[in-house]
Amino acid sequence: MESPDSSYVSSPEVNPKRSTPQKSSISEDGSEKHTYIRFLVSNAAAGSVIGKGGSTITDFQSQSGARIQLSRNNEFFPGTSDRIIMISGGFNEILKATELVLSKLLSEIHAEEGDDVDPRSKVRLVVPNSSCGAIIGKAGATIKSFIEDSQAGIKISPQDNNYIGLNDRLVTLTGSLDEQMRAIDLILAKLTEDSYYSQYMNTPFSYAAAYGATNYGPNGSGGKFHNNKEDRSNSVTIGVADEHIGVVVGRGGRNIMEISQVSGARIKISDRGDFMSGTSDRKVTIIGSQRAIRTAEGMIMQKVASASERID
Repeated sequence: MESPDSSYVSSPEVNPKRSTPQKSSISEDGSEKHTYIRFLVSNAAAGSVIGKGGSTITDFQSQSGARIQLSRNNEFFPGTSDRIIMISGGFNEILKATELVLSKLLSEIHAEEGDDVDPRSKVRLVVPNSSCGAIIGKAGATIKSFIEDSQAGIKISPQDNNYIGLNDRLVTLTGSLDEQMRAIDLILAKLTEDSYYSQYMNTPFSYAAAYGATNYGPNGSGGKFHNNKEDRSNSVTIGVADEHIGVVVGRGGRNIMEISQVSGARIKISDRGDFMSGTSDRKVTIIGSQRAIRTAEGMIMQKVASASERID
């Protein structure tokens, strides 16, 4: 059983009145944009979402048409004891799957505690820091309108600098299931407009033990999120001129965190004075899948090239 401060507390089950998706969720050709949403669930409650042999999560995928993935057992969002759920697919598919998952979690707690429960529950969305501005809006105008429209409480956590490589913030939604789903509808439509948001779709659990996610396929069997030969861990060391290391790292480590988050690779930089043999280039070691390494190397070289142009 979870404490009132955890991600979910009980709420009466209601049938949300779904509004039509905003225009932003529709592509130019009239089809729904492929997007995603991530939120937290306690380790204990995750079992009820998965079901025996993956039966529940498979059923939710079948009903919604969305793909549902979880970080592995005991692999938590930094600073919490909660696992990460990622739901990807078309806009309405995601809303349907999210409603199924939240309803399941709430009904489980309602069954445990009966009528002695808080009618307003909490769900914590995981949103890239670079996309939070889209939710806040100018002088907070967007988030205020979302609160008024949905009647849900919406609170964005400050960025936590205690965890290296963490570039996400938590957006806490407080309200009934109906109010939460309306808020999620509004927030996801806004995030889908944001060009930075889609970049993080391929690295949903980058801080969770290097892609230790479980994906439940159509037959309910679990498998690693990245499980082909291409994605086995490799490492490559490249040389970067000492004077350009600063632009690779960025202020407060911002650039290197972004490169790691977008590519999915881990990046290590040698200490000052530790150079590639016969050069004055610092060693930059990139660890991850071949695809992640290629992406990270390309982003690093782009940073170095732009710094070189400014010097010239």
